[in-house]
Amino acid sequence: MARENRLGRLPARYSFALNPHEDARFTRCPICERATRLRKFVLFVVVREFGPIALGKTCRFCTRCELIVVHQDELEHELTVALETRDPSAIGQEYAVLGTIDRKVWRRGLKGESPTTGEILDYVADFEKEYELHYDPGGWYPS
Repeated sequence: MARENRLGRLPARYSFALNPHEDARFTRCPICERATRLRKFVLFVVVREFGPIALGKTCRFCTRCELIVVHQDELEHELTVALETRDPSAIGQEYAVLGTIDRKVWRRGLKGESPTTGEILDYVADFEKEYELHYDPGGWYPS
């Protein structure tokens, strides 16, 4: 569902779904059933007790629906790795993925030319829609 209040200053782009199911990898788009592709995005994540973080993450992506599917277990692992050296007390805190960041700005940040938190919002694009993923694992069930 689209948010009324926008955070980033770039136009909203992409739809987003966080996959909490470890046994479902969504190699097919949950909307159109076409095969998804692997694509790297720079996610704008806000972690409670820490603040914003730009996280480069390879995600499942449907080019037709422009849907990014992020697997929660993989995201949490990468957040843990990123926070181990920065602020170990923030590991395990609640977080929210709020949008994507322009890759050129992220690359500059990797070289040490990172903008301030206020300036980074100029390069953040919110998500157009956010989806909750549900699935039925199939199999036989008693009637």
